[in-house]
Amino acid sequence: MKISRYVLMVGVLLLVFSLGTAFAAKNTVVIGLQGPITGSWAYEGQMAKQSCEIAAELINKKGGIMGGKMIELRVVDDAGEPKTGALAAQKLVGQKDVVASVSTYGSSVCEPASNIYEKFKKVNIGYGVTAVRLTQRDFKFFFRTCGRDDSQGRFFADVVTKKFAAKRIAIMHDNTAFGKGLAEDTKGALQSLVDAGTIEIVYYDAITPGEKDFHVPLTNLREAKPEVWYFTGYYAEAALLVSQARDIGITCPFVGGNAAINDEFVKIAGIDLAKGCFMTNEPLPSDLPYPEAKEFLAAYKAKFGEIPSSPWPIYAADALNIIAYAVDKTGSVDSEVLAAYLRNDVNGVPGITGPIGFTEQGDREGVPFYLYVVDDKGNIVVSE
Repeated sequence: MKISRYVLMVGVLLLVFSLGTAFAAKNTVVIGLQGPITGSWAYEGQMAKQSCEIAAELINKKGGIMGGKMIELRVVDDAGEPKTGALAAQKLVGQKDVVASVSTYGSSVCEPASNIYEKFKKVNIGYGVTAVRLTQRDFKFFFRTCGRDDSQGRFFADVVTKKFAAKRIAIMHDNTAFGKGLAEDTKGALQSLVDAGTIEIVYYDAITPGEKDFHVPLTNLREAKPEVWYFTGYYAEAALLVSQARDIGITCPFVGGNAAINDEFVKIAGIDLAKGCFMTNEPLPSDLPYPEAKEFLAAYKAKFGEIPSSPWPIYAADALNIIAYAVDKTGSVDSEVLAAYLRNDVNGVPGITGPIGFTEQGDREGVPFYLYVVDDKGNIVVSE
């Protein structure tokens, strides 16, 4: 009799637990985040994670979506590596309750990951992936909240060369999908000026990411006598390049692409070398005028003590926001429904980084670029 009562009690508890678990599952919408939580880009990945946490918390505090469902963020680390990126995507698509993913930082990591998402028909929105070719593959389920390299290349050609009145241009990249892509798009944007004899590209070459000594390529760059130097790679190498370049007498203005300068760049290079360095970039968080941005940044600072120092974490938050918006408006977690809605019906939706809409290819519409500079205090500010 005692055994029967015990068995009955255990059965009741298991039933209650199962019902509770099912209830919880039905009252959450799980959105994945794939990013470089560890590795050489961990600084960016951690900010993206924190930004998505804040975005989810703000949605949940307002009552969630679909009549009260809470957003649950599920994070998978890709360490900023292409192979690991594909494995991270595989892990997320293997979790059936993940409705869509925010994915990722680094075009070279995103490319194999997005192949996995496409194969398994899962909406994925890149937040720090600017290589043009990513949206030229006729993918149904891939989108991005950031801009594209060709837009940034045109900005350099239109604004930066005029800013410095430079006629001798050096372009250096790192052979990554992003760095090489931006370099090629910038070179293409400058071609009409080259053809007109207005400017000359006196140096165009690559470094190897992850190396610590760049004196050989920098010596070649110095001998080319550029009047402005554009580096289209990432911040870890950018900081070392600036330091070593100044050591061997390269004095021309350094301009980084939109992955080259953040607070970590200033920390690695030191304020004395970082000050006066420029960057072409989408608006930084502190320069976003939208009410959604003010609300988000206030919440982020209250929890983490400071706001993100680069735009990519904010684009990650907007990727989560627009996924949640699409789920709420369609009342569906079906990937086909969500992809069609994002492509055809999302137009001018208020976001942290401004109105959100997508082209037929899945590109973000209307992303602006600014020229930034590191000031004497190490702050990254809009250049006059």
